[in-house]
Amino acid sequence: MISMEVITINYEKLLSEADDHCISVDENIPFQSNLKGLYISGNIALSNRLETTSERSCILAEELGHHYTSTGNILDQSVTENRKQEYRARLWAYNKLIGLTGIITAYEHCCRSFHEMADYLNVTEKFLLDTINCYKNKYGLYTIVDNYIIYFEPALSVGKLTSD
Repeated sequence: MISMEVITINYEKLLSEADDHCISVDENIPFQSNLKGLYISGNIALSNRLETTSERSCILAEELGHHYTSTGNILDQSVTENRKQEYRARLWAYNKLIGLTGIITAYEHCCRSFHEMADYLNVTEKFLLDTINCYKNKYGLYTIVDNYIIYFEPALSVGKLTSD
């Protein structure tokens, strides 16, 4: 059974996790490119163009995902293996910050729009939509978690299953 307590991960918790794993996080780096974050050998750099705490959380989570799931230089996304590693890092971040239980919890807390859900989960709307699209590709039209069904098509919806 899913606990309906607030399970959101905030930026400070991600910073603490990084610190617990001896990963240094440098904020406000003036990247010359459109990079928002970068992970290299136990170091994370976050762009100075990240405007909100939610945006910083999403980027930090993905960079932590690279720490846990990636090896080597994967900047060249024309290489298939690099794209796979990028996907794994993003999936790690999606599961860390939202997960299927986060979608259910947001629904149980009366979040009915993507804006409300993103705000409740402390993520950006883009990150939430990317997560939902990822889960739709992974699970298909719907998935069942405990006593809940999450539909991804034709639109995101959550329902509690009842036993007859």
